[in-house]
Amino acid sequence: MRRFTWVVALVMVCLSLVVSGCGKKDAGSVVKELDGVMSKLQSYHGKGQMTLRTGQDPQEYDVEVSFQAPSFYRISLTNAKKDITQIVLRNDDGVFVLTPHLNKSFRFQSDWPENQGQVYLYQSLVQSILMDNERHFTSDEKAYVFDVVANYQNGSLARQKVWLDKRNYAPQHVEVSDANSNVMVIVKFDQFEFGTKFEKDQFDMQRNMTGWNLKTLPTMMQGDSKTGEKSGATDSKAGTGTAGGKSTATGNGMGTGTNGTATGQGAGSDAKGEAAGTSKGNAAGTATGDSKGATAPGSSSDSSKTSSASGNQGTAAEAGSDKGTAANGAQAAATGAKKDTSKQQSFGIIEPRYMPSGVKKQDVTELKLGEDQAVMLRYSGKYNYTLMESRPQVQTVSILPGDILDLGFTLGVVTGDAKKTLTWTYDGIEFRLSTGDLPETEMIKVAQAVQGEIGK
Repeated sequence: MRRFTWVVALVMVCLSLVVSGCGKKDAGSVVKELDGVMSKLQSYHGKGQMTLRTGQDPQEYDVEVSFQAPSFYRISLTNAKKDITQIVLRNDDGVFVLTPHLNKSFRFQSDWPENQGQVYLYQSLVQSILMDNERHFTSDEKAYVFDVVANYQNGSLARQKVWLDKRNYAPQHVEVSDANSNVMVIVKFDQFEFGTKFEKDQFDMQRNMTGWNLKTLPTMMQGDSKTGEKSGATDSKAGTGTAGGKSTATGNGMGTGTNGTATGQGAGSDAKGEAAGTSKGNAAGTATGDSKGATAPGSSSDSSKTSSASGNQGTAAEAGSDKGTAANGAQAAATGAKKDTSKQQSFGIIEPRYMPSGVKKQDVTELKLGEDQAVMLRYSGKYNYTLMESRPQVQTVSILPGDILDLGFTLGVVTGDAKKTLTWTYDGIEFRLSTGDLPETEMIKVAQAVQGEIGK
């Protein structure tokens, strides 16, 4: 009897150990397993949405992140409403900040992002959990939830809550709050997978500069009468013309009767683009080339969009937020190159909502930066700084000593020592904030204060 009782007791102890081992995990066990995940991390890919509440109205951004061990990164931030994308790359050649729709890139030799956290990077989220010994831990049905200190460049962000999938510790949701517990940043991941296999040029700079908007490549369309495909060498003539600048017509297209149509692409003033128009007979010739002037009065280089030219009357490519009409595409392909003297349209003055205490705006000056129109706002008082605004029209590739500054809605570039310049783009406009005494935290606030503003 005693032996039976002893056996029963032993079985009960074993069962209790098994049950306790299968029970809820505590913070310590989850943190230990997270550390193991980090040590074996080889690659990941995630997509989601980021909501910023730092301005007057919430701003929505699509976020895509890619990582390949040991140190390749690709981050894509897209303004959901304006369809404007900025890409950050890290590869063997350095760190790049790319603004493809402006044909602009910056290159650094930097250890980013190891020297600063990013709310959409898995490493930043896990490190904030591992480093905070006073972390708060809870769980719900599907996720482990950590409330930890936020470690970001923006000093106004104090804490963050991170939801991790119970199955594999993938991030599901992040909320970053200020010192008053107001949620300022929200990131929601729609998908996140570990062990992703990438194409070999996923982190290549040129591929990301030219391949970011493949959806806007021209597509050939059928006409409204007889259909058929003919070589441009038969029925279309090659020549040069001005459909928004200097372009060369190549007679390779879909000919579909006397009223065939062709589609083309314009990137606004001084950006690379394509214009299209019908040429002789029933084949539609596509005109391609480098635009060296404004596509049409009222157009800008805010973005590259597809438009069409039909029959003998062409419509200019829609570029940016304004529309213009160019000369007939067929005539442009038949005549010689002409110089477009259209003036770049003013984009208005964007004044930040925020000024540091003890600072006043002094004046506003219009000026030229090369071929670009620009305005300069000057502020003085407790701090002194200038804010330059322009809409760049030509490709710029800069190799600079500097670093990346996270502005939340975009990533800025900081250069200089005694006098610093913070450069960033928003809604197709390039901003340069230059100062000798404005603290970095104040620079971030000024930069964030142009978000959502409209030019006056």
